[in-house]
Amino acid sequence: MVSTPTRPVKRPTGSTAVQRPLPGKLLRGYRRFWSALEGDGKSRNGSTYYLILGTTLALTAIGIMMVLSASSVEAIAAGESPYSAALKQGLFAGIGIFLMFMLSRINVVWLKRLAWLGILVSYGLLGLVLLIGTSVNGNKNWIEVGGFFTLQPSEAAKLALALWMATVLAKKARLIHRWQHAVVPVVPVAMGVIVLVLAGNDLGTGMIIMMIMAAALFFAGVRLYLFGFAAIAAVIGTAFMALTSSNRMCRITSWWTGQSCGDGTDANYQSTNGLYGLASGGWFGVGLGQSRQKYSWIPEAHNDFIFAIIGEEFGLLGTVVVLILFAILGAAIYRVVVAQEDLFHRVLAGTIMVWLLGQATVNMAVVTGLVPVIGVPLPFISYGGSALLMSLCAIGVVLSLAREQMAPSLRPRKLLPPLRKRGRKTPSTKA
Repeated sequence: MVSTPTRPVKRPTGSTAVQRPLPGKLLRGYRRFWSALEGDGKSRNGSTYYLILGTTLALTAIGIMMVLSASSVEAIAAGESPYSAALKQGLFAGIGIFLMFMLSRINVVWLKRLAWLGILVSYGLLGLVLLIGTSVNGNKNWIEVGGFFTLQPSEAAKLALALWMATVLAKKARLIHRWQHAVVPVVPVAMGVIVLVLAGNDLGTGMIIMMIMAAALFFAGVRLYLFGFAAIAAVIGTAFMALTSSNRMCRITSWWTGQSCGDGTDANYQSTNGLYGLASGGWFGVGLGQSRQKYSWIPEAHNDFIFAIIGEEFGLLGTVVVLILFAILGAAIYRVVVAQEDLFHRVLAGTIMVWLLGQATVNMAVVTGLVPVIGVPLPFISYGGSALLMSLCAIGVVLSLAREQMAPSLRPRKLLPPLRKRGRKTPSTKA
């Protein structure tokens, strides 16, 4: 049978023409965007690895620069070197970056061997804080080491708890749908850490550890209705702690009404001056080192309120740059999380992501006046050696997982071989 040729159909080219390819292109672009964001394990060129590494180093560099700018005035007034705080921050940054690269080149499965030891050491150090710890501004969560520097065990407890929960939940993967196995022993052990932190009057760090615990359970696949009960318990516990503390009630009422407390204390003083700093920065800021609020208007401006100094000296542009860097870091870590098939890897990476981004969100919300004043540092940027060191170590763990997604020829060399299961021989290769 001979087929007769058909004439091609001409499409109208006028203004009333229907452009059919456009919705398809938009749909394909939308799918490509989300598949690129999720990663699906195909980041073979190492883009995720270098995005995480680049944003982390950029935030750390910004932090050292801003610590120098924000702390120099108060250091000179105290008769100290204007570079003292920045040099200490740079020293911890150097140690942290070295540990980050070390952790990025080992197989994180080896960290399972340190999970129980890490959580036991964390319990011991947190208990030691209550006995011989140093109290600063009402919070008792530091230990002086040799008179040279102070150690904050609660920061190390965040990473130790994330590692321990990932190890335990991975072993219970087949039973995680039962609420008894989902709750025990993760929740009691995590609540023990939170109680020790709250005993030192550090509500901000306690809230971040609660967030870390919830993230681990979420990425492990715990039934969602359990989070409803946990949210009710958290609200009741937070309300009880606020009502039983005059200092916390003063902070909440000052934030809500904008007025001083009954005893004349202005608990909103730091937040108000932080907003003044952000407002006076305008679009492009007053210039590096030219902040006015750091002249003791914001107490210890290089700590929790360093974001206000960034806004004052670099303006809206500077704050947006910091927000974009954290957004890129979060998106890159999210690609690592969704690409993991092993439950231990997924829980560990997801918990670290929620820890760093959640803490950054809380800090910025405090500085901008969206929530009452809570003592939470801005990751990688605020002054504090323990917080910076543990944050960089956490990024090192994520980099190790991101490295596994790279093509074998592009991967940095491992420092430790992967764990081998007993009774299984690996084939040898000849050169």
